Amino acid sequence: MTGTANLQHRARKRFGQNFLHDRRVIERIVDAIEPRRDQAIVEIGPGQAALTRELVRRAGHITAIEIDRDLAAWLREQFTPDELTLIEADALKLDWPALASRPLRIVGNLPYNISSPLLFRLVECADRVLDQHFMLQKEVVDRMVAPPGSKTYGRLSVMLQVRYRMTKLFDVPRGAFNPPPKVTSSIVRMVPKAAEELPDIDLPLFGTVVAAAFNQRRKILRNALGELAGDAVFSAAAVNPMARAETLAVDDFVRLTRAVGASRATG
Repeated sequence: MTGTANLQHRARKRFGQNFLHDRRVIERIVDAIEPRRDQAIVEIGPGQAALTRELVRRAGHITAIEIDRDLAAWLREQFTPDELTLIEADALKLDWPALASRPLRIVGNLPYNISSPLLFRLVECADRVLDQHFMLQKEVVDRMVAPPGSKTYGRLSVMLQVRYRMTKLFDVPRGAFNPPPKVTSSIVRMVPKAAEELPDIDLPLFGTVVAAAFNQRRKILRNALGELAGDAVFSAAAVNPMARAETLAVDDFVRLTRAVGASRATG
């Protein structure tokens, strides 16, 4: 590493910046990731390099994506090109499939204001990803891993659980950041399911069915999916039309999607 000087950088609200500084938390996160020198590791939002330094120390080299040009310039002073490949870009707009010339391990302290859109964006390259370790708002992680029937189970839960096996690892207190955020954070591990584990469905249609089902949570499915599914569709899918979306497992939504697709094909 070319330098270790502290950066006098004020966190920018428009980028959702809160910088991790607690050494024990940093080491616990990197221990959970277990970076190795033969892996393609990509960090989203390296910021003030709290995780970056430890990742580079253990892996030898990583790629990082930073939107803040001031931080990007500082990061180039801190690391050699052999240690850090820096991409100055918006992670939401990045061509992720093009980046994944070999299986990626993606990590990051994701800004709260883009976390859900970015998670959906990364689904597009999940077949080229080994795993993802993210620090997110605790509320978001709880929604991601929520089981059917729980208050936090919803569209985000279903859309991610159909593609990943997810585990909430541990919470991170507010005091571990500067400035301290208003909420507690959590670490989640996301492992893409193997091709043979994935359901054979029309994914855009699956997304449409799930979104419609959860659009008004208090509605029964017959009403929520009225424009998509009639009684014959519910019967074919073996799903109770009087049920509410939050009671359905991911497999139920898979069967509903297949039934809706079959109905459209024959209708």
